[in-house]
Amino acid sequence: MRDDPRPNSLHGFILRFLDRTNFIVTASTAVTVLYTRSAGITYFCAGAVACTVSVKCIKQILQQARPVQTAHRRQKQTFGMPSTHSAAIMFYGTYITLACAWLPLHVSLPESPLLRPFVALVTVPWACAVASSRILLGHHTAPQVLVGCIYGFTFAYVWFWAWTHGLSDLGQIVELHVNAYIGS
Repeated sequence: MRDDPRPNSLHGFILRFLDRTNFIVTASTAVTVLYTRSAGITYFCAGAVACTVSVKCIKQILQQARPVQTAHRRQKQTFGMPSTHSAAIMFYGTYITLACAWLPLHVSLPESPLLRPFVALVTVPWACAVASSRILLGHHTAPQVLVGCIYGFTFAYVWFWAWTHGLSDLGQIVELHVNAYIGS
């Protein structure tokens, strides 16, 4: 860790944890999709994948190098601009916050007045921590992370707008057919 001379410190542990959040986020998303069988949550996942793939394409076009790593860390072989992790996690943070504010709860989720604020209050700081960790870990420069965050935010807003302006109707039809096929 670039800024932490004591890798066994709490700071070092937190950064190592944040460096591996892609597994936690992917697993929790998969569990949520399988549990709810929600077309809306599946659409959200498709948006996260589309955001990630499009960022990787942009990286290939821009071909901006990552920061040089110190001797004790291996240099990543992919380009740095924009940060894929930052774009993806900001997509998550933005879309989930918009969904908590504007979409009805799926019938498979418990109805609670605290659920929506709790999810939003956990998701936004988590997204900010993951994005910040990319700089602290030396994987990206601040501009690479900032551009990734802006990209993820914008992609999520547009993806959410498409869902709320017609695609949700199609999603409900698909969800009914899927549930009829596999049983609810």
